[in-house]
Amino acid sequence: MRQRFLNAVFLSCATVSALQIPFLGPLIPQNAITKKPLVSSEAIQADISSKALLKRAKELFKIAELGIDEYNHPTRVIGSKGHLATLDYIYSTLASLGSYYTLTNQTFPAVVGNTFEYRLVLGATSPNSTQAMSLTPPTADKEPVFGPLVLIANDGCDASDYPANTTNAIALIQRGTCPFGTKSALAGKAGALAAVVYNTAEGSLSGTLGTPSKHHVATFGISRADALPYMSSLQNGTVIDSSAYIDAIVQRIATTNIIAQTTAGDAANCVMLGGHSDSVAEGPGINDDGTGTLTLLEIAAQLAKYDVRNCVRFAWWAGEEEGLLGSDYYVSQLSARENLKIRLFMDYDMLASPNFAYQVYNATNARNPAGSEQLRDLYVEWYAAQGLNYTFIAFDGRSDYDGFIRNGIPGGGIATGAEGVKTAEEKDMFGGSEGEWFDPCYHQLCDGVENCNLGAWEVNARLVAHSVATYARSFEGFPARTGVKGNSAAERALYHGPKLVM
Repeated sequence: MRQRFLNAVFLSCATVSALQIPFLGPLIPQNAITKKPLVSSEAIQADISSKALLKRAKELFKIAELGIDEYNHPTRVIGSKGHLATLDYIYSTLASLGSYYTLTNQTFPAVVGNTFEYRLVLGATSPNSTQAMSLTPPTADKEPVFGPLVLIANDGCDASDYPANTTNAIALIQRGTCPFGTKSALAGKAGALAAVVYNTAEGSLSGTLGTPSKHHVATFGISRADALPYMSSLQNGTVIDSSAYIDAIVQRIATTNIIAQTTAGDAANCVMLGGHSDSVAEGPGINDDGTGTLTLLEIAAQLAKYDVRNCVRFAWWAGEEEGLLGSDYYVSQLSARENLKIRLFMDYDMLASPNFAYQVYNATNARNPAGSEQLRDLYVEWYAAQGLNYTFIAFDGRSDYDGFIRNGIPGGGIATGAEGVKTAEEKDMFGGSEGEWFDPCYHQLCDGVENCNLGAWEVNARLVAHSVATYARSFEGFPARTGVKGNSAAERALYHGPKLVM
């Protein structure tokens, strides 16, 4: 089975633009398929157990350990042995279900970055809030660079904002108006040695430069509080000799989405759901998003016992942590006709945070494609029926639903929280610890099996199963798709994936 998957990936890599390499399992007589009972929410929810989910989580952690040789710790970041083995595990599990699903490997070009070391010294001090931007290039020759700090005018979104003395200097740029990648490229074009973007809101600034550019320079983020003293000194004419250093790599690779669609059901009316198969480089990613990956895989296995009226399409995206690369690519390759076959997309990312809240994306029809609000209400009604509290969270482009709603496909999802801090009200609603992150191990090495709250995971996995069964049976009352027009509300989102882009 592993060789079958690797052969398929090899063929896809040979022609990256190729969209599909289907695998059709052993033929099963049609009458054997039709004798399966129609899926029901009650039946498939009863098939879900925390014991099965925990078993899969332990297997996934062993897979992440394959990344130790290269990264010195478990990881499933794209391009690593851990991620390739994750894809193998997903594909092999689905292929073992016979002809219930048609499997597709969709290989696409991606970019991955890793920052090994960085240091920023402005004058005689190093700002405490200093962080290297994701996908930043290294400083020249991966060595420290030295130059005066230069304050850039306005928001640094126009070439005219960069004075002549930006050449061979370190540019200090205000956050706002345009993406961080644009600021870095303009600084590079102006001859800067490095760029420092300071926050205009409270707190430190961790973002991404996005799609690599030959003009990007080594780029940092710092807080407004740390930037203010330097700004004041520069405005008074003080020269601030500074140095910057980043040792990092940014490289282009090929990676793979896996798509599984039921052979049964109306292919012109598909319920689609997805989670991302990759982790960050810093850790194994068992909650983020192993819980989404494994929930989909377990439900896909259980669904194979049932018949469906509408087709169900599962997706495991690659490159989410690098900026929704896999889901964006998938949607970009859909023709208008294929786009319209997807009645809705459900995103499942981080379902078992240890300090959890039951979070529902506040996807309204007023700001998103029609049907998004009906999906939101399905989650709300289910939690209420179980006597469980829930809370709404922003539908702001942080996960793989983004490409779908930008292209007219209704979307939504649930989560249990990442780096956000639990409030006193949320402690009363869900228990746990006030004032701490929902997932204290978010994007860290400690995101292992022990980081998952099994109770919350089982609850949410049953809700995912309910969402699949509901729409696999019927779209009655759900708005019909009428077009593929993009969604204007998403166009200026601060996030495109887990990191800030502007």
